[in-house]
Amino acid sequence: MRLISSGRHHATFEFGDLQVISLRDGYIDMPPTRLRDENGRALRELPAAVPLAGDNLRLSVNAFFVTDGTRSLLIDTGASNAWHEPTMGLIYDALLEAGIDRAQITDVAITHKHQDHVSGLIAPDGSEAFTELERVWVGAGDTSVFTGRLEPIRDRVVPVSEKVAINDWATAIPTPGHTPGHTVYDIRSGTGHLLAWGDTVHVPTLQFDQPNVSWELDGDQSQARAARAALLEQLTRPNHFVAGAHLDSPGIARVTPSANGYALEYLAP
Repeated sequence: MRLISSGRHHATFEFGDLQVISLRDGYIDMPPTRLRDENGRALRELPAAVPLAGDNLRLSVNAFFVTDGTRSLLIDTGASNAWHEPTMGLIYDALLEAGIDRAQITDVAITHKHQDHVSGLIAPDGSEAFTELERVWVGAGDTSVFTGRLEPIRDRVVPVSEKVAINDWATAIPTPGHTPGHTVYDIRSGTGHLLAWGDTVHVPTLQFDQPNVSWELDGDQSQARAARAALLEQLTRPNHFVAGAHLDSPGIARVTPSANGYALEYLAP
């Protein structure tokens, strides 16, 4: 995995025979009281290593575009104008900056149903953001989100209820816990695996070192914690990388064992 170019809102990586482009949708600020210990109680003390923006945790929001030069896959779509304006909804600027024509996007993979991941399917003016969209891959437990604003997309939804190949290099893997349909996408190239996740980790400066810390909005905290543990262990294998929706932008890193938890090494500044 090698960084080959970057801009204000994007970073492009060479990943074997694939290109992976991180797209910055913006950020959201959340109170530290969202963090939970193993008993589901608010975390009593925040480690000094966890930075705050004022009194809040600042969570980066990233999406990822993967292409082999012929086929492509957009993983998550950001918030559009549905949530936390004006700090979010930048994915369209990021796509333009990266030289990606929205009309070339036929397949979108959604990690889960929350607004900062799925709302970008609809542009701020109410039109479909991706005019040639053919398929939206999403966990079967999260398909209920395709009503109201997202109703026009419903006929192209492909529910994921088990591990399934999207194409020759992308596989959808159900990882329920944060939501019933939370899904991770395993991107394979000739040089390794990239696991693209949504809300497996919210606070990277804390939850790698202390992976038992969960998030108030995890629908099933125990299940989310187990999913995180399994994925972190998988990521310690050789030639494995992570692309995280809430890792610090651009959100692509290596994971290694460290003390009782894990260490995160970003691949780009």
